[in-house]
Amino acid sequence: MAKNGYELVVFDMDGVLVDVHSSWAFVHDHFDVTNDHSLEAYLKGEIDDLEFIRRDIALWKQKKEGISKNDLKKILKNVPIMPGYEDCLECFKEDGFKTAIISGGLKPLALMIGKDYFDHIKANDVDTDGKKLNGEGILEVPLNDKGKVFDELISQLDISPEKTVSVGNSFIDAPMLERSGLGISFDPADEKVRYAADMVITEKDLTKVWKTVSSL
Repeated sequence: MAKNGYELVVFDMDGVLVDVHSSWAFVHDHFDVTNDHSLEAYLKGEIDDLEFIRRDIALWKQKKEGISKNDLKKILKNVPIMPGYEDCLECFKEDGFKTAIISGGLKPLALMIGKDYFDHIKANDVDTDGKKLNGEGILEVPLNDKGKVFDELISQLDISPEKTVSVGNSFIDAPMLERSGLGISFDPADEKVRYAADMVITEKDLTKVWKTVSSL
């Protein structure tokens, strides 16, 4: 068992592990497109997660015919990592924590930054025909139901919620924080995630997460 009775630490990715509010929006910015209409439709419940993903991919395909997954990875390589990332994760691993990402962000980015540090990575992906994007998405983390993904993970690992730490930055992460023994709001983007958290870290420094947990 890791320190202080906690066994698992779960991180959101966008706005927490990487210093962008959305990895999807990072690709939109690269192509100088916006998904404002799709976002509004999603928030109103007019489209589901997979349709939301389809519309995002369609924007990229309009800008780059035959876009491949490698093209996407090249763009995502420019996403800035949050300060303190490596030190934070190395400390958690050294202390015996299991580690996980649960993110509505792009899985190619999560795998790039997380393969050396995380035991479990749940994020959303793009489907391909061979190497080229076929316009469909692969849904692992519904934006409005992160709590369900969290519940499934801890059940799979046979870890009680009281023995988990969750770290998130937005209202989408609130269900994870509320379920966890310790919920940490990191550089919070809204009041809902502040309210859901046991502790709030306003500085963009992930070592503060490790120090907060280790000091308990």
